[in-house]
Amino acid sequence: MINFIGITNEDHLEKNTFTTNIDLMSFKWYWVDFSEPTEDEIKLLSDTFHFHPLAIEDCVQEFQRSKLDYYREYTFFVTHTVHEEENDIIKDEVDFFISEKYIVTFHKNPSIEVNKVWSMLLAQERLEKWDPYYVFYEVLDKIVDNYFPIVYKIEDELESMIKRTENKSMNQLMDELFETRNMLLNLLHIVNPMRDLLYRMLNSHHLNLNRIEERKEYFNDIYDHLLKLSEMVMTNREVTADIRDSYLSLNSHQTNNVMKMLTIITSIFAPLTFIAGIYGMNFENIPELTWEYGYFLSLGLMGFIGVAMLLWFWRRGWFK
Repeated sequence: MINFIGITNEDHLEKNTFTTNIDLMSFKWYWVDFSEPTEDEIKLLSDTFHFHPLAIEDCVQEFQRSKLDYYREYTFFVTHTVHEEENDIIKDEVDFFISEKYIVTFHKNPSIEVNKVWSMLLAQERLEKWDPYYVFYEVLDKIVDNYFPIVYKIEDELESMIKRTENKSMNQLMDELFETRNMLLNLLHIVNPMRDLLYRMLNSHHLNLNRIEERKEYFNDIYDHLLKLSEMVMTNREVTADIRDSYLSLNSHQTNNVMKMLTIITSIFAPLTFIAGIYGMNFENIPELTWEYGYFLSLGLMGFIGVAMLLWFWRRGWFK
């Protein structure tokens, strides 16, 4: 579906379903939104708007890296939105063609961010501050703002993960931890290219922005948010590494305690087994076998050795 908003020279807003019969040159500027476009609608990018084939190819192909490309009459941007689905980060692509005269947005899946700004523009009574780059700013701001809830949720999960270690097995804890690390890695692959995109945009001499200082302040704010997001994601990955090391240390400590206890038991039973083995042999000429109290003496000797070794281990601090 293709939607169209045109702003006349008198700052009046006209909303229509886009057709090739619309006189685009009669508008001060306009916004065309390609939402879930069909193959025939995608062809309009080249037939009507005459965009570069490489830019159109980037729109059609999925999983492009966030970037901007300069063309003679417009600038092409690739950005990414995110949402969480079944404990996984799902990203969608939103592409922009921007000039002083128009903004064209392209997304294969419904975009909450684009729809919000579309509704905002339709609700405006005064359109003086609106232009293609201000639309781009508003959409980009919504895209970046929607990164934060996912990062905050991951931080809450990490905090909860630290507090409830005693009721779960080590395998469950490690599975949850690596699932969280995978989500953070996916976020990092989205946030860092977006941050680089804003940095390149803010330091570019190719972009012709109206009221450039004012626009730079707006986009600088988004860039600051992306810097904060990047730092938060990196910090959380370091936290997961610390939690992982703590889990491994705890597991090693528990294993050492078990091995120490088994060693104590084995050490105690070694001399007892030796005594039992001596008198369990089937030789006829073992003098002690004929003693009246030999059985009780051997049991007493075993008990004395066991208690003595327990006291010795305790004094050595093996039970601490």
